[in-house]
Amino acid sequence: MTEMRIVRDYPYPPAVVWRAATDPELVARWTVTGRGGRPVGFTPVVGTKFQLVAKPMPGWRGIVDCEVLEVEEPRLLRYTWRGEENDNPTVVTYQIEPQMGGTRFTFEHTGFAGVSGFFMAKLLGAVRRRMLNVGLPAVLDDLAAGAADGRPDGLS
Repeated sequence: MTEMRIVRDYPYPPAVVWRAATDPELVARWTVTGRGGRPVGFTPVVGTKFQLVAKPMPGWRGIVDCEVLEVEEPRLLRYTWRGEENDNPTVVTYQIEPQMGGTRFTFEHTGFAGVSGFFMAKLLGAVRRRMLNVGLPAVLDDLAAGAADGRPDGLS
């Protein structure tokens, strides 16, 4: 089986990173930087079925079907990920850990099988790195700037 694991440290408290990772409006802002999808029907509650909806491409309908498997706010979110209706689900995990001066965010996507799974993991790895290197930091910066300016939602 092929797996992907990306670890990033952000200079913000775990509660801010959790909010950015689980608030559907905020998730839509950082996932699109990597051409990921916006969450439709997502709430961080075990059993919630939701979809990540993106622009369809040749060979892909633009929808990922998901189901929340585990939630331990503010440190763990785990959900299934199924790119095609007949695919076996893979599993996405977000781990959020306090670190000196901020938070460590670990993104794991596991369960890719066979040659097609290997290539899918490589393709998605590039997308995920862009989301975690560009998109999520921008949302975290906006949340921090909004909070520093006294805006109740912490957004600019």
